[in-house]
Amino acid sequence: MAATHETPEDLKYTKEHEWIRTLDGSVEIGITAFAADQLGDVVFVELPEVGAKITAGQPFGVVESVKSVSDLYAPINGTVSEINEGLLDAPELVNEASYGEGWIIKVKPETPQELEGLLSAAGYKESLD
Repeated sequence: MAATHETPEDLKYTKEHEWIRTLDGSVEIGITAFAADQLGDVVFVELPEVGAKITAGQPFGVVESVKSVSDLYAPINGTVSEINEGLLDAPELVNEASYGEGWIIKVKPETPQELEGLLSAAGYKESLD
């Protein structure tokens, strides 16, 4: 059941299984515990370059697992301000700490109001049913 996966209330979500944490002037983006579980053991994460522009709804990277390869989709428009270089050596962090050390990128939003259109934790859980 989808309800058994952790879905922190303080984050925003997309139907493509990304989560978004608002920081001071930027946002942190990762994949949900549900997505990490569905993927299985993550073996590689392809990250964009710092300074790259991302476009809402468009792929910005790839997560490769023992089961499949999946695109990561940008939840908002913005500029990549930081990548999680720890994932290059330890991609399994996506599985082990999807809402913590397994974050993927940090982005400076082009329009912070875009965040208002993302799903709440309850809305994300509903999208899984």
